[in-house]
Amino acid sequence: MKFRILTIFPEAFDSYFNTSLIKRGQAKEFIDIEIVNLRDYATDPHKTVDGRPYGGGAGMVMRVDIIDRALNGMKGKKGSKGKLIVLLTPQGKKFDQKLVTKLSNYKEITLICGRYEGFDERVRSLVDMEISIGDFVMTGGEIPAMAVVDAVSRLIPGFLGKAESLSDESFNNRLLEYPQYTRPDVYKKMLVPKVLLTGHHANVNEWRGKESLKRTKKRRPDLLK
Repeated sequence: MKFRILTIFPEAFDSYFNTSLIKRGQAKEFIDIEIVNLRDYATDPHKTVDGRPYGGGAGMVMRVDIIDRALNGMKGKKGSKGKLIVLLTPQGKKFDQKLVTKLSNYKEITLICGRYEGFDERVRSLVDMEISIGDFVMTGGEIPAMAVVDAVSRLIPGFLGKAESLSDESFNNRLLEYPQYTRPDVYKKMLVPKVLLTGHHANVNEWRGKESLKRTKKRRPDLLK
C-alpha cells in the first residue's frame, strides 16, 4: 500500500517511520511512504503556505491553492478508484478499528496534515474523507497521520508476519482483548491465573473469552450496544 503525507514539517516523521515494524514493512515493500513538503508548492520566495483569515480572527489559515497544487502535482484527484484523499481534522469522522479495516482495502491513501488555525474551507472540496483521531485539538496533523499509517499498515497481509497476531486484538468482534501475562509467575504476591499455566488450550480459550467479555462490560460497555 502507498501512503502519501502532505505536511510542512517532513522531518517530524523521520524517527517514527524509521523504527520497528514500520521500518521493516517499508524494507519488505508491504508499504511505501512518501512525505511531501507543501512548501515545495508555494510560489513566493518565502514559501508561504498560509494566510490571514478573511473577516479577522486569531491565527493563520492554510491556503487552498497550495494544497490543490500539491495534489495536482501528484496526480491526486478526489474520487479516484482505489485511492483515497484524507483531510486530518477534529471535525472529521472518528477514527476507529472499523474505519481502519475499511482504509486497509485501498491501494493508496493521501493524508493532508493541517497546521496553524486550520484549513481554508474550500480544501474540503478536494478530499474524499475527513478523519479525526479523537475529540481533542492538536497543533498539527502529523501525529494523526502517523496513527493512521500505523493502524492501517498492521492489517496489510504479511505486515505483522503472523495473521493470528490480529485475531484476538481489542475491538475485534466489538470486544476488548483479554488480560495477558508472562514471567515471572509470581510478582509481589500477584499471581498469573492458574488456567494459563495448565497448557489446556480449550480451557485457556474459554477463560480468555470470558475475561474479554467481562473487561468490555466494565471498561467499554458502549461496544456491546
